[in-house]
Amino acid sequence: MSKNFVEELKWRGMIHDVMPGTEEHLNEAMRAAYVGFDPTADSLHIGNLVPIMLLAHYQRCGHKPVALVGGATGMIGDPSGKSNERNLLDEETLRHNQECVREQLSQFLDFTSGAENQALMVNNYDWMKEFSFLDFIRDVGKHITVNYMMSKDSVKNRLSGEGADGMSFTEFTYQLVQGYDFLHLYREENCSLQMGGSDQWGNITTGTELIRRIDGGKGFALTCPLITKSDGSKFGKSEGGNIWLDSKRTSPYKFYQYWLNTSDEDAEKYIKIFTFLDKETVENLVKEHQEAPHMRLLQKRLAQEVTTTVHSEEEFENAVKASEVLFGKSTAQDLKNLNEATFLDVFEGVPQATVSREDVDAGLDMIAALSAKTEFLKSNGEARRALKENSISVNKEKVGEDYSITNDDLLNNKYVIINKGKRNTYIIRVE
Repeated sequence: MSKNFVEELKWRGMIHDVMPGTEEHLNEAMRAAYVGFDPTADSLHIGNLVPIMLLAHYQRCGHKPVALVGGATGMIGDPSGKSNERNLLDEETLRHNQECVREQLSQFLDFTSGAENQALMVNNYDWMKEFSFLDFIRDVGKHITVNYMMSKDSVKNRLSGEGADGMSFTEFTYQLVQGYDFLHLYREENCSLQMGGSDQWGNITTGTELIRRIDGGKGFALTCPLITKSDGSKFGKSEGGNIWLDSKRTSPYKFYQYWLNTSDEDAEKYIKIFTFLDKETVENLVKEHQEAPHMRLLQKRLAQEVTTTVHSEEEFENAVKASEVLFGKSTAQDLKNLNEATFLDVFEGVPQATVSREDVDAGLDMIAALSAKTEFLKSNGEARRALKENSISVNKEKVGEDYSITNDDLLNNKYVIINKGKRNTYIIRVE
């Protein structure tokens, strides 16, 4: 084996619980391990990055990763850590979502090289759809007692939750379905380890119990901590909701900004969890960062590594250029290179005013652009003074009172950026 997987996770702070004997089991030979992913959306989000990284490190340590898409369980809903049941999806939607998830995972995992430890993707709907209810309770249900199922935290928390409506039978049986997945993969793919977040420990150990009771075999379990932010807010969320891996849902620019805006304390933790940088590189970065925190070296490297892995080198570079646009280190040409989606992301929240296409066709004089047509500045007099003081820029280039905005100034054929000094930015939208 190239590297000790458990050791690798330990220094990265990625182990919460591990079943005794797991490390020895993995050191003996190449092993298959799986992680389950919820296919209820056509994109994963950064909350899924920890289990993705578990599989990626697993493959890099010479083992075989199996990504399980929970088509069947996605039709049920998982009680772990959730107060409500999920929406249930039809098969066509689930299949579409599965393909999207596979594409995102292929940024991290090798599905195609033909290597012995090439990653595998499976969908539990494929083996659950023909399983009748009677067969399931006869062949699986009888091996696990209700007492055993009731002892799991995920069940206890739902049953004792204040104001909770209790728990449906569907949800109660979820751990049996997930446990059966482990048994099925143990039989069909020689899969002996299941990994997931620490909230999944109960469901995972139900699987190891089924393997022991039905097949007399030995399954192993490993969980990673649930990621938190040092300020107590939820990791993976922004004001706009989830940070998605799909660039159509969260632009590479916003994705990059999320990591760049990480606190020092979190960046030190995240650089170990969310990148493939080796221990020595990480330790050196942390040391350099502590010597000059204002340089934000950790945040910059973290944002670079994660954005490049999830999107691409090119998208990372575009995100850096877009960031410079907002913070004043850019040229008119940089602005012209921004596509509209990134442009709107960069200038989100900046004051905007709309003028007509006819105004620009005729040439919009700067007094009108600053005051009469937009009300960016309070009066024509204030606009004149600002122009005389040479504090007005159009698309990052200084202009005087005699300047007129024409179609040549339009970015993406509809926007003009006006700056007053360094701090005030306005957008004219032409319609």
